[in-house]
Amino acid sequence: MNIQEKISQAKAKLLVEYPYFGTLASKISLELNDDLESFKSDGKKIEYREEYLSDLELSEIEFILANGAMHKALAHENRKGDRSGWLWRMATDIAINDMLLENGLDMPYGAEYRKRFAGMYAEEIYAELKDDILRDDEDLEYEADDADDVEKKDEEQKQEQQQQQTEEELQEEILQEQLMAEEAISLLEQKFQSGEAPESIERFFDISGFGKINWRDELRDAIDKYYRDDYTLLPPSKKLLYQGIYLPSNISNTFKLVIAIDSSGSIDEELLNQFLSEVNFLMEHVQNYEITLIVCDDMIHSHQTFYSGEPLEVKVVGSGGTDFRPVFEFIEQNIDEVKLLLYFTDLDGIFPKEEPNYEVKWVSLKESEIPFGELNLLED
Repeated sequence: MNIQEKISQAKAKLLVEYPYFGTLASKISLELNDDLESFKSDGKKIEYREEYLSDLELSEIEFILANGAMHKALAHENRKGDRSGWLWRMATDIAINDMLLENGLDMPYGAEYRKRFAGMYAEEIYAELKDDILRDDEDLEYEADDADDVEKKDEEQKQEQQQQQTEEELQEEILQEQLMAEEAISLLEQKFQSGEAPESIERFFDISGFGKINWRDELRDAIDKYYRDDYTLLPPSKKLLYQGIYLPSNISNTFKLVIAIDSSGSIDEELLNQFLSEVNFLMEHVQNYEITLIVCDDMIHSHQTFYSGEPLEVKVVGSGGTDFRPVFEFIEQNIDEVKLLLYFTDLDGIFPKEEPNYEVKWVSLKESEIPFGELNLLED
């Protein structure tokens, strides 16, 4: 197997085993550089020594690809601020490699790693590395006399880069880094919501806003998943059934959606109206539906059924404690073939002991433990 085939196989393997890293790695270029002892990534490309890469296992090449992808995604030239460029890249490299190890990737020899920096952010690692330089640590694995030398090296590198490139080229590189960073964050949010986000990724990206949902996207996905508007063989058409001929019945399936609203007094009316408005908007695109709207705190106060074309209108009554069980009992006793329940609540209540045979999406402003279903945080 030649080196290019080996790289291609490693990229494919990374995409399957670590979709986030694999997707980012598919966009990064690799260049041969036999002046290196092993490899390096500068956020623009991965350079490698052919002999070095040839000796590695596929899993170790996966590590290198993931390392390069993260450097590119972080746009570290824009993030370093007044820090020394080469020292900042080293700190970022150590932090990235530690995170990749936590995710189970196999680190090859030659990769930057210090066990004492395990679990630390790049900014923390940078500060300690700079302190090492100031103390002129004898065990330091790179050469630098003092902090002034750090800044001097960085300034020299910067001047060399500016001489080699025009201002327009530099701006284009910065723009490409920013676009890659934005794409990486967007991809991460998708993986975060599907439970596929890498471990400890929060050291590199702000994920505080992740999990808050775009209601149109979320509800459209839910409706598309369960709604069907076609003919069915069960039951078959009776017209030719006596001859042993089974034809589709001229009956269209109805999408049955249940929406439960917690009226315990902690639900914001403005936010509730926003939620119902989004549901109403989406239902305009469904040709055949039946929505049961239930208002409940520790008991059911009202239930209404809306059919295709009717606007959703509801009056929320109640202010007691919260008990989710009456809603599930009502559905079991009164509604057949439910596919999806959207429960709008603060999650502070009594849950049923058993999970129902339909999907439940809990819609809330806060995070909390749920015994079953999926939690979606609604942005206020």
